[in-house]
Amino acid sequence: MKPAVVKLGGSTAGAAELDLWIAALAGNAMPLVIVPGGGPFADTVRKAQREMGFSDTAAHRMAILAMEQFGQVILDRHPRFLAARCERDFDETLAAGRIPVWLPSELALSVPEIPQSWDVTSDSLAAWLASRLGAETLLLIKQTDDFSDSDNVASLSARDMVDAAIPSMLPQNVALRLAGPRDATTAAADFGSGKLPGTLVALASGALRRTA
Repeated sequence: MKPAVVKLGGSTAGAAELDLWIAALAGNAMPLVIVPGGGPFADTVRKAQREMGFSDTAAHRMAILAMEQFGQVILDRHPRFLAARCERDFDETLAAGRIPVWLPSELALSVPEIPQSWDVTSDSLAAWLASRLGAETLLLIKQTDDFSDSDNVASLSARDMVDAAIPSMLPQNVALRLAGPRDATTAAADFGSGKLPGTLVALASGALRRTA
């Protein structure tokens, strides 16, 4: 069974819901891979770029390292989480019954098809990883509930709910779910019943949605 990919948004850092998400993910029995957002660490990169004027290429590389910083926060929150940098790490961690937290610099910085700009954030990197791992579902955990099952990838991107690159980086055969604070309180029960929390959204306007 292929793992689901779950991006835990950096916007949850410091929010009360973070503890609920950590507990739900750590107690989950489904195979999944956690992708950390950049959160306050990526915000620091944005601020530094405005003040220092370095390139988007440099900022992109620094933002990936920001994801690793939030990844360390996630790893520190529960002993079941284990750092994973490559596909072998994912396989070994899942086989051991633990949950890999992706530290993306080793894979993502060496791939030429990933644009090095702010159009690419942890959203589209999670989509890229879902494609690479053959995942059936990508769950994006956000610190907002401003979405519904009438949304699609394009409408979410237009409202800056997801990044600009994800419409092109998310494969058609990967189901996309979004979850926000309203889902955090029931996430543990959802995982316990063998399903992912959140709302299933369409890949594009008029596209058929999967039932995952």
